[in-house]
Amino acid sequence: MSYAARVARARGRMAELGVDALLLSVGPDLPYLTGYEALPLERLTMLVLRAAAEPVLVIPRLEAPRVVERPEVFTVEAWDETDNPVQRVAELIRGDRTVAIGDHTWSRFLLALQAELPDARFRPASDVLGPLRAHKDDGEIEALGAAARAIDRVVRTLRDRRFGGKTERALQREVIELMLDAGHERANFAIVASGPNAASPHHDASDRRIGDGDVVLCDVGGAVHGYCSDITRMYVVGEPTPEVRDAYAALRVAQEAAVVAAQVGVACGDVDRVARRSLAEASLADYFVHRTGHGIGIEAHEDPYLVAGNPEPLAAGHCFSVEPGVYLPGRFGLRLEDIVVATDDGPRRLNEAPRDLAAVE
Repeated sequence: MSYAARVARARGRMAELGVDALLLSVGPDLPYLTGYEALPLERLTMLVLRAAAEPVLVIPRLEAPRVVERPEVFTVEAWDETDNPVQRVAELIRGDRTVAIGDHTWSRFLLALQAELPDARFRPASDVLGPLRAHKDDGEIEALGAAARAIDRVVRTLRDRRFGGKTERALQREVIELMLDAGHERANFAIVASGPNAASPHHDASDRRIGDGDVVLCDVGGAVHGYCSDITRMYVVGEPTPEVRDAYAALRVAQEAAVVAAQVGVACGDVDRVARRSLAEASLADYFVHRTGHGIGIEAHEDPYLVAGNPEPLAAGHCFSVEPGVYLPGRFGLRLEDIVVATDDGPRRLNEAPRDLAAVE
């Protein structure tokens, strides 16, 4: 889908919601509509999109050379160091009553705009763009597939690497290098958690040395052509204990059940319920402490969310993780994660790397 088509869809959504102006600064919404990603600077960059005016990208002059101009989508208005860009944005939308502003916009700029426009009502831009970004077109699904294939290569390569004797930080550095070598433009995160540290779902890699019998959780992801990868695979140094082996077998059953349940029309919360119910049959549900999944696209985490209480039905083009986990404090933790796309023919995994508990040295 072209950027112009995305802008047109955004305008249609604005009309549905009664939004007069859409303001986008740092964060993923701006590149979604324009192809340009703003640097997180103290200098304001902001796309101004109104219902009946050409979109304008207000940008610091020193950043303007980074912009790939798309005249059919937006015009560029560069501001100088002595200008007040907030006032300029306010002038462009003065008189508009309902303004949607990017969720990642710095509070200093939102507060300044509110002071400049006391009669305007502000609401999150995700109200406008969230549902549009959640439905991926064929090109986006292809990009997510390329990212999935790249991260598959990383976790496959890890199966042949030595884990024992390395610190978590040393293995994390290897993982990041593997991501870049596999074609990622950047590594977004690399969780490496061993032994009892794996019971912390978002553990920060430490100087703990990986030892014999340790399970090692590797949750890694980056970006390929602007779209994200995200996968979790489990490794064990030597032989797993019977408790770990049985818990992982139950986890695989739960993940498979949740993937199968992720059919078009099924509520997101119901997919979470399936995973939780499966783990309950193995008396492990109390150790599953997070949602079953999250949407993925130009952000690693975005709509839709597979979480209890979310009634939103899955639709063709929704792309999301399915990642149940089991975490026993002080002992070990396990997680299994794949990216899945909902299609009219059923759910389709984008990740194909082996899902077994990989034995490593």
